[in-house]
Amino acid sequence: MSALQAAQAALAAEHAAVYGYGVVGGRVAEGRRAEATAAYQAHRARRDALRRTVRDLGGTPTAAAAAYELPFRVADPAGAVRLAAVLEDRVAGVYSDLVRAADGALRREAAAALREAAVRAVRWRGSDVTFPGLAERV
Repeated sequence: MSALQAAQAALAAEHAAVYGYGVVGGRVAEGRRAEATAAYQAHRARRDALRRTVRDLGGTPTAAAAAYELPFRVADPAGAVRLAAVLEDRVAGVYSDLVRAADGALRREAAAALREAAVRAVRWRGSDVTFPGLAERV
């Protein structure tokens, strides 16, 4: 996978995460709403940075879809928390691909994004995984 392909995949995942956090924010308990808002803003910032990265790599940034299919129905706060953890796991997976495909500053940024997603996933899930971005993809 080239750095451009991996960046495009990361951009697509960030689009989906932004959409998903809209659902999370609408269903999560009041006590975790600030956490959901912070994650939403972080994913928007990463999405915007990836658009620039894709252009810098010579590509045309992948556009967001009008809607995304959620992995399961989110009907209550517990479902919202579960969705947030899934979103972060998925984002971590694509950033692990970008870490492998990139070098220099882009690799460092991808590693930072992977770490941030893994930390958010732990906070949402309440537990960690051995190799964030890898184990979830099995």
